[in-house]
Amino acid sequence: MVELSLRDRPAIVTGASRGIGREIAARFAEAGGEVAICSQSYEDVEPVAEELTAAHPGRVVPVECDVTERDQIRNLVDTALDEFGEIRVLVNNAGGSDEPSNTIHRCDEETFEWMLDLNLKSQFMMSKEVLPAMVAAGGGSMVHMGSVNGLFGIGLSGYSEAKSGLLSMSRNLAAHYGQHGVRSNVISAGTIETATRRDEMENTEGRTGESSARERWLDQYPLGRFGRPSEVADTALFLASEFSSFITGENIVLDGGLTTSLPTSFINEVYQTDDVPTRNDHE
Repeated sequence: MVELSLRDRPAIVTGASRGIGREIAARFAEAGGEVAICSQSYEDVEPVAEELTAAHPGRVVPVECDVTERDQIRNLVDTALDEFGEIRVLVNNAGGSDEPSNTIHRCDEETFEWMLDLNLKSQFMMSKEVLPAMVAAGGGSMVHMGSVNGLFGIGLSGYSEAKSGLLSMSRNLAAHYGQHGVRSNVISAGTIETATRRDEMENTEGRTGESSARERWLDQYPLGRFGRPSEVADTALFLASEFSSFITGENIVLDGGLTTSLPTSFINEVYQTDDVPTRNDHE
């Protein structure tokens, strides 16, 4: 029986001072793992490491690291090796978007390049730096945080293009280094309701002003809700553990059905799918 545990599987989780990254680090520590977590500010990540270490069986080590800077990435990996002796798991979580526009014709080159640096090049540099240590350890698992934005046209041009590129990078990692025991997978998440995202949605009106952006977006999700950081963390733990030992090169879509259908209100109107089924319907 394979145990869902990260004991003897030291990990790095980037962008872990808050939100999804923090939740992943907490889940890894709860599973007994040794985890190096990073943020651009040591003051932000140190108290998180102390809190998680005190609350869980695992050990969490804070490191200051800007994932767009190669020297700082190397220091992060060196610190993890010094602390744990090896690296068996990498979660490329750091990233995001602060694009002022959603479409290509309004996206300037500087913003586009920054989105690629933050959401694709940094993951490339992290993966490249970790690879020798992971191979030396006998293999391991890389988990890259993608997005449904990388799967279909939805907006945020630079961010979306970067997340789409991440899928190709992960598949190449899986294809080239599987022979050395390295697995690589992507989690493409839909809207995950972190505190920051919740505030953003609730304080933004829909384009016509009749409803909040939150209400409009919820209509796109068949499950009728957004995702939770804990659900992303559970998926990352599964992919990092030996429970997923034969899964590599895959894209795990964690989106509550967003990419499966048209808006719920539309299919209800056209197909009456809101009609509650009963056992007598077939008679």
